[in-house]
Amino acid sequence: MWPFICQFIEKLFRETIEPAVRGANNHLSTFSFTKIDIGHQPLRINGVKVYTENVDKRQIILDLQISFVGNCEIDLEIKRYFCRAGVKSIQIHGTMRVILEPLIGDMPLIGALSLFFLRKPLLEINWTGLTNLLDVPGLNGLSDTIILDIISNYLVLPNRITVPLVSEVQIAQLRFPIPKGVLRIHFIEAQDLEGKDTYLKGIVKGKSDPYGIIRVGNQIFQSKVIKENLNPKWNEVYEALVYEHPGQELEIELFDEDPDKDDFLGSLMIDLIEVEKERLLDEWFTLDEVSKGKLHLKLEWLTLMPTADNLDKVLTSIRADKDQANDGLSSALLILYLDSARNLPVSSVLMAPLLS
Repeated sequence: MWPFICQFIEKLFRETIEPAVRGANNHLSTFSFTKIDIGHQPLRINGVKVYTENVDKRQIILDLQISFVGNCEIDLEIKRYFCRAGVKSIQIHGTMRVILEPLIGDMPLIGALSLFFLRKPLLEINWTGLTNLLDVPGLNGLSDTIILDIISNYLVLPNRITVPLVSEVQIAQLRFPIPKGVLRIHFIEAQDLEGKDTYLKGIVKGKSDPYGIIRVGNQIFQSKVIKENLNPKWNEVYEALVYEHPGQELEIELFDEDPDKDDFLGSLMIDLIEVEKERLLDEWFTLDEVSKGKLHLKLEWLTLMPTADNLDKVLTSIRADKDQANDGLSSALLILYLDSARNLPVSSVLMAPLLS
C-alpha cells in the first residue's frame, strides 16, 4: 500500500496544506511545494488494539502504534522572497486512532474512515535551509520547536482526517462530532516537590518555582508560577472538551521555571475512562519519573445534555467556584458548524497587485 499512501500524502500536501499555508499569512501568499517524495521506507505498525467495550455497534475503533523513519525529499519555496527550504528526513512515533464508521449493510460495509492522533506524537524533522525560511517577514518569531508543535497539533484531536467511502455518509458529523463530555480540572496543589534551584555552584540546594502544563489532546493549559515553594498552591480550574474515549488521557507535567531551561519536576497520566466512571475524583496522585512529590487534583466529568432544562440548576451550582477560573466556569456548550459561504466580496488587498 505504501506507494498509494504516498500518492494520498502528496495530494494532501498540495490540495490542503499548501493553500492553508498561503492563506495563513500575507507574506506566504507565494508559498508552494516544488517536490514531494516521501521515500520508499514504509510506515511500520508495531501493535494494534481493538476496543470491544463502550463502543457503538455501528463503529470499529482501532489504536495503531505507528513508527515512521523515512528519508524524504520535500522541497518548498516562497517566490516572493526567493526563499527555498526543504525536509531531508522525518521521524514520527505515536498512537494513531482509526475509526471505521458507520458500518453499513452494503459493500464496502464501511461508510467512512477517520484518522487522528490521541495525543501529540513524537515528531523529528531534519530541515534544509530552515534559517532562510525563518528570515521571511512574519516568520522570524518562529523556531524549529514551534513549527514542530504546529505540525503535531494539526494531527491531534479534535483535528482529524476523514475519508468518505460511500456518497450517502454525513461527512460533517464525522469530521466535527459532538464532544463526549467536558473534563473540569481543579489544579489545586502539590507537596514535597524536588528542590531544583542551587546556589554557590551547586553546593547549596534551594527551592523550586513550580508550574504545571496540562494537556488533553491538543488542548493545552499552563498554570501560574509559584515562586520558591516546594508545596505550591495553585487553586486553578481548567475545562477541556473530550472527543474520544476510551483512549484519551489527561497528561500533566510539572516544571521549575528557570532563566535558561526549565527543570522537570514530575508527570502524571490519568485515563479518562476512570474519571467518567467515578464522575468526581478528588485525590492526591504520586508523581511519576521523579523520586518524590505528590499532586492534588479534583476532576469532574460533565455530561452534555441535549436540552437546557437543567441550566438554572447548573448555574446555581457553579457560582460558588466561579472565582477559581480566569474566565469563570462553563454552564453550557455552543457548537457552531460553518457549512459554506456565497457571494463573498472580492478583497481589494488581493486585487491590488493585479491593478498595479
